[in-house]
Amino acid sequence: MTSENTAAQLAVTLVGGPTVVIDLGGLRFVTDPTFDAAGSSYEMGPVALHKLAGPALTPDRVGPVAAVLLSHDQHPDNLDGAGRAFLEQVALVLTTEQSAERVGGTGLAPWAEHVLERPDGGRLVVTAVPAQHGPAGTEQMLGAVTGFLLSGEGLPTVYVSGDNVSLEPVRALAERLGGAGVDLAVLHVGAAQLAPFGPTLLSLTAEQAVEVAELLGARKVLAVHQDGWQHFTEGQDAVSASFEKAGGAQRLVVPEAGSRFAL
Repeated sequence: MTSENTAAQLAVTLVGGPTVVIDLGGLRFVTDPTFDAAGSSYEMGPVALHKLAGPALTPDRVGPVAAVLLSHDQHPDNLDGAGRAFLEQVALVLTTEQSAERVGGTGLAPWAEHVLERPDGGRLVVTAVPAQHGPAGTEQMLGAVTGFLLSGEGLPTVYVSGDNVSLEPVRALAERLGGAGVDLAVLHVGAAQLAPFGPTLLSLTAEQAVEVAELLGARKVLAVHQDGWQHFTEGQDAVSASFEKAGGAQRLVVPEAGSRFAL
């Protein structure tokens, strides 16, 4: 965990959907870039995804980016058309090995690390954390997904879940951290559902988000990817209610979209 002076090195801007700008240790990261306008629709075989809200920031307002953290490329609610164009403007895309084959960038196997040099001369390590988009047996249909852990000496630690519904990777990460916990957990929630999968959930529920926060000893939690698309069944209100019920409301940060806030 960090002290107050190191926490000042972490700031976050919520863009919308799964897209977050993370400033850490003098480096800027963008997660799952989705910059298409509200009203966009995407046909994926028997599935159609409908975007209800546009981004709070346009790509030209993001500024210089050290890397894009792309959980997966195969679903347009994690990488849409404008997001793909954005990838062409950045020097480094960190993603799954399968996605790297399709969009370029650097593919990371589960638990693989990529080291970046910080402006202060230190290092920032990006670790690929396993993720599971749906229940066992749906991997072939949904494809590979990854989460990320950002860490470095003297820096706050940030976990980005990606589209994950399983607590097993979270438990594995907690074990690797050895009780150190994380300073910020950026969790993809929303309890997503799509007709071909019936009642099966494809992203964390609000109650699961509380479990993840507890497993990781998260100092702060930012819930994302729970609105702006038609296939989500839980929004920010459900997340807030679950943390309140669990006595963890102080953990949850609910920023205004487009505003930059420090932790």
